[in-house]
Amino acid sequence: MSDLLTVVGPKIVAVANQKGGVGKTTTTINLGAALAEFGSNVLIIDLDPQGNASTGLGIEIEARENTTYELLLDDAELKDVILETDVDGLCIVPSTVDLSSADIELIANEKRSFLLHDALRQPAMEQYDFDFILIDCPPSLNLLTVNAMVASHSVLVPLQSEFFALEGLSQLMLTIREVRQSANPNLKIEGVVLTMFDNRNNLSQQVEADARDNLGDLVFATKIPRNVRVSEAPSYAMPVLDFDPASKGAKAYRDLAQEFLKNNEMAEA
Repeated sequence: MSDLLTVVGPKIVAVANQKGGVGKTTTTINLGAALAEFGSNVLIIDLDPQGNASTGLGIEIEARENTTYELLLDDAELKDVILETDVDGLCIVPSTVDLSSADIELIANEKRSFLLHDALRQPAMEQYDFDFILIDCPPSLNLLTVNAMVASHSVLVPLQSEFFALEGLSQLMLTIREVRQSANPNLKIEGVVLTMFDNRNNLSQQVEADARDNLGDLVFATKIPRNVRVSEAPSYAMPVLDFDPASKGAKAYRDLAQEFLKNNEMAEA
């Protein structure tokens, strides 16, 4: 088992929330694109069988010959699974619906929780010189999500500004605690980012107040607003930063990337 104490190579971040529709994939794509815009080399791992991150970055189904399924279960080499996107500095390991059977196949593997951890620490990873790896987790706390957390240095949690949002966090925090106890004692919470935020909505403001009361500095100062351009961008197979660079959504993800980079500079200092 590799030593997870120190960050050697790229910083690996799991973007996770077991609830669907919270902006998880949108945050993965646009945070990745914003980090790339600021000069970082970024790899996205699409660990969701729906493959929305792959589609949202313009990776056609026929181009997904080798995917996260092959990376996890067939010991595929990185050069065979990493694809460039149309965004400079942003690459992706795509996924397809094949990944939906991975949970069942993983159960029989004695290293089932460490497959992604080991795959992302192949010696060949050094030649890519990635600064960050963002893992888009499926909307469930299954073996794929556990693999992501075991592989990662931290977990970034998108939190939709809606009723009961915080209640859903408790199970996720429990899973993070269990992973710390069993496989990755140094797993940290990168932060919680409020998504689909509407300043005019009392509920959004109440969720923010509750989140900051309960989680304190773990909540990013940046909030991602409800923005039609953010919602439209995936249907054009591009991040909102390329689709409409001047939109409120694009500005918010740039702000989030800057805050993320500043936090990581402090962590390295």
